[in-house]
Amino acid sequence: MTAPALPTTGREWHLLSRPVGWPKPEDFALVETEVPAPAEGQVLVRNAYLSVDPYMRGRMSAAKSYVAPFELGKVMQGGAVGEVVASNADGISPGDHVLHFFGWREYAVVDAKNAVKVDPEAAPLSAYLGVLGMTGLTAYAGLLRTASFKEGDSVFVSGAAGAVGSQVGQLAKLKGASRVIGSAGSDEKVRLLLDEYGFDAAFNYKSGPVSEQLRAAAPDGVDVYFDNVGGDHLEAAIGSLNRDGRIAVCGMISVYNNTEPAPGPRNLARLIQTRGRIEGFLVGDHYDLQPRFVQEVGPWVRSGELKYRETVVEGIENNLEAFLGVLRGDNTGKMIVKL
Repeated sequence: MTAPALPTTGREWHLLSRPVGWPKPEDFALVETEVPAPAEGQVLVRNAYLSVDPYMRGRMSAAKSYVAPFELGKVMQGGAVGEVVASNADGISPGDHVLHFFGWREYAVVDAKNAVKVDPEAAPLSAYLGVLGMTGLTAYAGLLRTASFKEGDSVFVSGAAGAVGSQVGQLAKLKGASRVIGSAGSDEKVRLLLDEYGFDAAFNYKSGPVSEQLRAAAPDGVDVYFDNVGGDHLEAAIGSLNRDGRIAVCGMISVYNNTEPAPGPRNLARLIQTRGRIEGFLVGDHYDLQPRFVQEVGPWVRSGELKYRETVVEGIENNLEAFLGVLRGDNTGKMIVKL
């Protein structure tokens, strides 16, 4: 029986120009390119699911950051999971499924050392891009390590219906939070937080001033704020922070497309009264927690105690629209592109 022919071409997204403000379709191009055979120590992967995430907006700019910007005229990158169709490396065989970082394309040639085998029997493949992947570890590390969460804390999460925020709130509940409050951008998402994810209180930040809604939802203040949004949410959280409160800054999606510097919180002096702490973090600094994270969270996912949602967009031709949807807040849970 002859082996199936390997692909010779595949489609991939290139960055043509650096967006100013909101990214525009003309900043990108979907192109067809040759797919090389894997060299020594490499595998060829047919991507099944691609991840689109807010941090990718930063990589589209040339500004110095914690990670190199995408190169103009070249394929972009992102989390992806797929099936190995050819292998020139020990330990990985055709038919295996791997997680890697060469998304935004149909086929990827990956160094085996940068591919992590995953088990599609243990969890759906797409889960390794979200609840059991980078977004899940982000929630885990930010809440438990950066924010030093402890049983009995009151926790406020912004962007709470997103992939990271929804997991933060549920982890806090599972670990004994006294109260979990979330903000989201629609009444439908608010109901999801309350009815499915078990938040104690939630509000639509578009329905009124965030500071007023947070005070009503957390009359006794908050001990931990997990920030995905920045702006008025960060200012409101500082205003409601209890003594020795902690703020973990994961993202500030409200300012990513600003062309002028965003004004900072006007009430930072309150941190003196509360002895509060604000600390930013990057998930890449916390991969030492990955084994513990999977060991602890995996069973909660399998048992259904920790719930998750995915917004799935079909087709690589819609990869860019899916990314823009994340910036607009169109997604509930993790935004995934299915190829």
